[in-house]
Amino acid sequence: MQAELISVGTELLLGQTLNTNVKFLSEQLAFLGINIYFHTTVGDNRERLRQALNIATGRADLIVLTGGLGPTEDDLTKETLAEFLQLPLEIVPAELEQLKTLFKKSDFKWTDNNAKQAAFIPSSCILKNEIGSAAGMALKKGKHGYIILPGPPREMTRMFLHYAQPWLKEKFQNELQGVLYSRVLKFMGITESGLEVLLEDLLQQQKEITLALYAKMGEIQLRITTRAKNEEDFAQKIAAVVKEIKGRTPRYLFAEDQVTLTEAVAQLLLKNKLTLSTAESCTGGMLAECLTTVSGSSEFYLGSIISYANSVKTQVLGVSSELLEEHGAVSQEVGSAMAQRIRALTGSDLGVGITGIAGPGGGTPEKPVGLVYIALATPDTTICNKYHFIGDREIIRRRSVFRAYYLIWEYLKNILDE
Repeated sequence: MQAELISVGTELLLGQTLNTNVKFLSEQLAFLGINIYFHTTVGDNRERLRQALNIATGRADLIVLTGGLGPTEDDLTKETLAEFLQLPLEIVPAELEQLKTLFKKSDFKWTDNNAKQAAFIPSSCILKNEIGSAAGMALKKGKHGYIILPGPPREMTRMFLHYAQPWLKEKFQNELQGVLYSRVLKFMGITESGLEVLLEDLLQQQKEITLALYAKMGEIQLRITTRAKNEEDFAQKIAAVVKEIKGRTPRYLFAEDQVTLTEAVAQLLLKNKLTLSTAESCTGGMLAECLTTVSGSSEFYLGSIISYANSVKTQVLGVSSELLEEHGAVSQEVGSAMAQRIRALTGSDLGVGITGIAGPGGGTPEKPVGLVYIALATPDTTICNKYHFIGDREIIRRRSVFRAYYLIWEYLKNILDE
């Protein structure tokens, strides 16, 4: 079964409103086993909406429209669909009375143009709006299904889950064969192209089980998708390919599905019963902020010193002034000293030091914007890596945090592998 989503609203075309409805509906329909091949956005224009309906009906079994259910003249979704299907719209007395009661309770003044929200195609299923005034509508004509939902995301989400979804399962029960399930594997320390090379044959040979790579800030995601009867059937179907992927990527795979990078590092710290502290310069406490988003982080995270100025590096953190004068604040030597000093001051098992030039100013030919040193001090040694990040100030700082995470994760992973 194939579906097309039509989003109605000139504000969407102008970029004034972010269209989150398509994300939600695409995920929900895919979970039901319905393929989404097209998203269409059209303004508040009757003729262009008719054209969009004509195209969608020619290539999809189910057409889901959102928006344009209000009382004003530019709210024309129901009217246009009725004209397109050559079916009438009729006021439903019970719906009209319910609408008037809602206005009385809300202390809003009733105007006659609100009555259009109580008009529906005869024999259609009226989809109740529990938190708004505009009810939706669902109907089947021939082999095609049509669902109209309100534009406001909260209203649309509730209506779809409580009313449109059950209607779909009832009217298209023979077409909904096999739910679409997905698992996401997450990698860091490798590029999207590098991961593609490692998995090239698997990506080329995919058939029933599909693999798709997505690059995100600080990580690469691999989505594994197929149809299955249930979660257990899905796990069995993908078991062999997941085992093969994990066998090729032990250095980079850090988590699955909803587990975040911060949570993955936190889990390893807790598993190894190790504590961590941080000394940050160019990241200004960003790493500390991320670590403390994890519930129970006090069990593994001891604290931080944001040593932005050299005076704080020497007087508070205890980095040698001679070291700063000889090598400069942005150097391997100072990064290592920051990690070592924060570890000594807090008594943590591990210490992280970050120093660099986030820009846009402050760079030189010898030390350009984007130069960052990240160090990890352990009970046995200190590792300090040099990086050249590209991007604006925010991106450079965030990439520094993600690289610090990878340094910690890689060290902890090696402990477990020993």
